[in-house]
Amino acid sequence: MENEDIRKDFEIFNNTDVAYLDSAATTQRPKQVIDAVKNYYNTANANPHRGNYALSLKSTEVYDEARSKVAKFINAQESREIVFSKNATEALNMLAYSYGMQNLQKGDKVVISILEHHANLVPWQRVTKQKEAKLEYMYINDEGQITDEEIEKKITPGTKIVGITHVSNVLGTITPVEKIIKKAHSVGAVVVLDASQSVPHRKVDVQKLDADFVVFSGHKMLAPLGIGVLYGKAELLEKMPPFLLGGDMIEYVQEQSATFAEIPTRFEAGTQNVGGAIGLAAAIDYLQKIGMEKVEKIEQELLIYAKEQLENLSYVTVYGPKDINQRASVISFNVKNIHPHDVSSILDSVGVAIRAGDHCAQPLIHYMHVPATCRASFYIYNTKADVDRLILGLNKTYEMFKKWI
Repeated sequence: MENEDIRKDFEIFNNTDVAYLDSAATTQRPKQVIDAVKNYYNTANANPHRGNYALSLKSTEVYDEARSKVAKFINAQESREIVFSKNATEALNMLAYSYGMQNLQKGDKVVISILEHHANLVPWQRVTKQKEAKLEYMYINDEGQITDEEIEKKITPGTKIVGITHVSNVLGTITPVEKIIKKAHSVGAVVVLDASQSVPHRKVDVQKLDADFVVFSGHKMLAPLGIGVLYGKAELLEKMPPFLLGGDMIEYVQEQSATFAEIPTRFEAGTQNVGGAIGLAAAIDYLQKIGMEKVEKIEQELLIYAKEQLENLSYVTVYGPKDINQRASVISFNVKNIHPHDVSSILDSVGVAIRAGDHCAQPLIHYMHVPATCRASFYIYNTKADVDRLILGLNKTYEMFKKWI
């Protein structure tokens, strides 16, 4: 499938004249995903794992099938290593409170990177304070990369948890996760990998990476809002206490005590978002029909083109790795002496949607010594025409402001 053929599957582009360049925040949904969710609610809607009647059994069946599909997509060893969550943020909080609170002791160390989204940062702040542990950061060089020296310097004996983004949602940096995981394991630490910006865009094999925990959000990979994934090695999940308590995650309850279900059910309290899981399974089907290698190729071509066009504008500063092979389909930039919010507003007036702000990564923005950045992020439905429209919009923006700057 080529970009134009893919684009036809997204009704929003028939209904809205927009160059949508904010897929790092959330993606659009193809009609195949929307139809799958609609079909579930029209034909199989019931509470899973609750009833012995046909609709409930069907709902349970399709929910479990969705879990198996996710497991195969990321090459988990078994489907019980897949826990459904609301999103990656909820999954990361679950890990911080279930694994972190149980396993961290006074004086232990948690290491994360300055690239992290707040979701893989703030929970560790709270947990390390409560446990009197230390929180340390791996910092980046001028091109937004974590060096081997920084990995060796920060991940040392006494480190119990390493949290790392696979791809920066601000700079597009592809982090050296293989080296980080290997180093973390050498000192006895477990690794929490935020794959929110990688799983939707490239083949991720959790067994090959040997990551202990991996999280990602469905809404960043064509699925509905409100469904996310926590992958964890079974032997780790089995030792973790549940984070949320209530219906379905229970084995037995007495007046003064309770025991909990086996994994993954013990981490899925309450009625789950079955429609979201069905949508995620349909999104995986859609991506696999295209092929993840093709997905990566489409995005890489767009990234190369966009980076070249932006760097040709004398009034634009592009952030992140210069080596195109060290970055994914996210470009942060600023226009000389114009605040990113103003840039974004003017671009919106010409039908270009980008993100402007700190991108839920304030420590990184502060480290870069900028007030905020503009961010254009690409996905399979984008074309070079979207990039051209961005460039035209930026030229208009600069022309409007240049007499004052």
